[in-house]
Amino acid sequence: MYSVSVSRSIIAQHYLTVPEPGPEGDRHSHQFTIEATLRGPELNEYEYLVDIDDLVDAMDALTAFYGDRTLNDLPAFEGANPSAERFARVFGDRLLERLETDGISELRIEIQEDDVARVAHERSL
Repeated sequence: MYSVSVSRSIIAQHYLTVPEPGPEGDRHSHQFTIEATLRGPELNEYEYLVDIDDLVDAMDALTAFYGDRTLNDLPAFEGANPSAERFARVFGDRLLERLETDGISELRIEIQEDDVARVAHERSL
């Protein structure tokens, strides 16, 4: 199995919408470090799992979109608690829309929220 990972950091805001969220219910910022890992069993004709430049470009575009935004205000979070876990899934959805996925069998998005916690969303493709 091969894997390729790229990570980027952003500052974004959110506020939790669960019952009794405490201070997390107020709009606040986090530094999110987002790592995307693609896995697959075989390399393509160029001996790549994925073109790293394509992955870097997709990560740069997505982090530019989410950076300095309030997650709650975005359609993907409408009516949902904008947890880091949900952010990992949404980020993965948007990343897959931007990449050629032939030969990719798995995607993992890991998000570190400040230096406090890490969450991840994994899926088979």
